[in-house]
Amino acid sequence: MTGSFTLPGESGYEKLTLELQKKWGADCIRDSDGTQLSDEITGSGVPIYSTICLIRSINSWAREHTEFLQRNFLMSKPVMAEGGTVEIRPLQGYFTQQFIINPDDPVSLWQVYDRTSGREHTDWDWDGEKVTVRNACPYHLYTVNFLATRIWEEISMYNHITNDWGDREHLMAVEPRYPETQKALLDFLDGWLKAHPHTGVVRLTSMFYNFTWIWGSSSRQRDILSDWGSYDFTVNPVSLSEFEKEYGYKMTSEDFINMGRHNPTHNPPTKKLRDWIEFTGRFVRSFGRQCVDLVHAYGKKAYVFYDDSWIGIEPWSGHFGEFNFDGLIKCVFNAFEARLCAGVKEVKIHELRLHPYLFPTGLGGEPTFAPGGHPERDARRFWACVRRALLRVKIDRIGLGGYLHLTQGFPEFNDEIARIADEFRLLKSLHEKGAPWVSGIKIGILQSWGSLRTWNCAGHMHEHPELPLNHIHEALAGLPVELRSVSLEEVKQSGVPKGIDVLINAGREGDAWSGGDIWKDADLKANIYKFVLSGGGFIGVKEPGCVRNEMRAFALADILGVDLEQGATICKGKYAFDVTREHFITRGLPAPAFTNATKGVYALDGDTKVLYADGDNVTAAATERKKGRTVYLSGFNYDFNNTRLLYRAILWAAHKESLENTYATANPACECACFEESNTLIVINNAETTETTKVFTPKGEYEFTLEGGGTKIVTI
Repeated sequence: MTGSFTLPGESGYEKLTLELQKKWGADCIRDSDGTQLSDEITGSGVPIYSTICLIRSINSWAREHTEFLQRNFLMSKPVMAEGGTVEIRPLQGYFTQQFIINPDDPVSLWQVYDRTSGREHTDWDWDGEKVTVRNACPYHLYTVNFLATRIWEEISMYNHITNDWGDREHLMAVEPRYPETQKALLDFLDGWLKAHPHTGVVRLTSMFYNFTWIWGSSSRQRDILSDWGSYDFTVNPVSLSEFEKEYGYKMTSEDFINMGRHNPTHNPPTKKLRDWIEFTGRFVRSFGRQCVDLVHAYGKKAYVFYDDSWIGIEPWSGHFGEFNFDGLIKCVFNAFEARLCAGVKEVKIHELRLHPYLFPTGLGGEPTFAPGGHPERDARRFWACVRRALLRVKIDRIGLGGYLHLTQGFPEFNDEIARIADEFRLLKSLHEKGAPWVSGIKIGILQSWGSLRTWNCAGHMHEHPELPLNHIHEALAGLPVELRSVSLEEVKQSGVPKGIDVLINAGREGDAWSGGDIWKDADLKANIYKFVLSGGGFIGVKEPGCVRNEMRAFALADILGVDLEQGATICKGKYAFDVTREHFITRGLPAPAFTNATKGVYALDGDTKVLYADGDNVTAAATERKKGRTVYLSGFNYDFNNTRLLYRAILWAAHKESLENTYATANPACECACFEESNTLIVINNAETTETTKVFTPKGEYEFTLEGGGTKIVTI
């Protein structure tokens, strides 16, 4: 089989490009950041994708118009006053190849804070080098929130440093809020489209605003702040002014700085932040649509890469269709990222960019296409993670990115990609014949953001491996269940949405995934009590609905059957529980060793069935409350056994234990799916070792032995 594969070509390596195009069955060739396609490649008859990142595409114009570069607020390092005067150098500790203080920017947007008292301090001035704070309180800490101009676009900066690009030009990000910038960008795009007659698909490297990535001057703290979903880089004087006119109130620097914590996705969003996100999204969609319409006017398709400058795109916002994109491309390391891409309804084509990227080193600096690297192993491992999701959902295309010449000397990698491409095409063909069997169970992921963060916690799982919700998403991505993200505010206002069988709330105290102070609301708790007692299921993980200074640490402790010792009730005696050795959820599974487990969880009374415990700490529990059922897990890490544990917890909480052996494997390392319309059963081995498993189906049992990472397909 051939097709459905996008290959990164490279000028100067035409022979290699066309050889691998045939070997991998590629039906499209693309360029990448730092590469070009020669006339020989574009004239080869193979359809061409061309990559373009608009905000860093007009560098000569940007150098001449630095007043139109992108900006953001930063907070200086705290300085302690020893007398009545304090001097603060705002950029100290920041990477000055990324940030400058532009003399054209309005200092009126800056704010100085006494961080010890928590109050704004207004007696200060700026001389172009330092802020001088007068009438300071001795031994109080002072900071300045200041507006910084970014002079090196973050992805260019990362690629430049990772690939040692030497004296190659540093690219800058322009601010599209200004009419002058919009004209310059549209003029450039129009000329670019004319100059690329061979291009059939314009792959927009996202749109206008990068995720927040603030670098420090020290190599020991290169990332001062990195958050995949933060809107910190969307701030500039013109947007602040337009926001105030539209909403009737002002966003200040402190609304973004937030005591130095900024507004990462992990924090429950304030109403102000939600307003800003909606405001920014409308602009990105409006100007983005102009760019897409221009692409279409030249008879070309517009695909968007959902990484890098994706802020404001929000494919699960309910407004993504306003862009009128033809395709969505997602960089994937894991299964849940594939589910995120596949579930977006407003585009026809869903494409995954696989890993490893064709760079000398990986994201952690480890060798990939370099001495000591084994990219074929990396490719096999990443594919095993992603493939689980492709048993459940249809993806239209896959591809790679980077420098194709690096594959020379790694023939095992080239063979592995050929195998992966063929396996992908086989999976795609099964979906085209009919959807796979699903259990019909609908999961509601209960968190602060609602649908905006569907299949998404905080970017890639390796960036925040300790977060249980990332691991839960990864486990769910390969299970035959449907998922919907539900906001706590929605449940507070309207109750649990109809059709949800099991709610899952997983996070740590105060974060956006657990929920924070909204759990003090009586209506929210009452609506979930009603849902559970009427027959619904609830699974709480780590510190679900956890708050301070309430009767219970866990807001739903009385239906979960467990609570958390926070120190306030340390003198109160705790129920001496026994561990229930036989239960549907845990039968035959080893005790989980959650690396992110919360300690200090105790059983409320004998109605709680403690399934696992670590000494006096409850690790897992199951409780029945009238018609409903609840499950508690002290943490969660994705692995084969824990995925089986979670699936059984879902089945039990949903009163659907009878589905346990419907198209299921006996060995947790293996998974299966049945495409009933074509009577096709596919079984995969997610382990690197050879595994044997029975597969249970309504038509009988089957037994398979699969090599590491292997696949078996049979007609039943």
